[in-house]
Amino acid sequence: MRRIRNKFKKPRRPWDSAQIKENKELIKNYGLRRKKEIFLAQEILRNFRQRARSLIATKDKDKEKILLDKMIKFNLLGEKNDIDDVLVLTVNDILDRRLQTIVFKKGLAKTPKQARQLIVHGHVSISGRKTIFPSYRVNVEEESKIVLGSGIKKQAGVRYGKG
Repeated sequence: MRRIRNKFKKPRRPWDSAQIKENKELIKNYGLRRKKEIFLAQEILRNFRQRARSLIATKDKDKEKILLDKMIKFNLLGEKNDIDDVLVLTVNDILDRRLQTIVFKKGLAKTPKQARQLIVHGHVSISGRKTIFPSYRVNVEEESKIVLGSGIKKQAGVRYGKG
């Protein structure tokens, strides 16, 4: 039987008041549904930082280029940045690349919660394909192809959402 693992780590001190305030602010600013979404973003950031630290230690230029290309693809770093700049990233940088945040910042929705609702209800498409996941990380190429409402292609045999 397959063992299912968590994709994130819970905080060591769950009742830390400073952490609770910071999480509430993130939930409010990004329209998140629960703290689990923050923990997932922290885990993504933790993995990037861990890879960067190991690459700085081993000085493997090929793997450094792969990591930097991925960061540039998701618009987390610019073209001129190096591997040390990965260590400066924050959770806000990861949350800014979510589809929900981008839909809100593009002005397709009035609030982050409304952006989430539009996405979950299937009113947002990327390159003509309906996406119902607010946590979808949008890369630079897809960012300009996000549209609201029309432009959604129906594919035979593929069901989206519940139903």
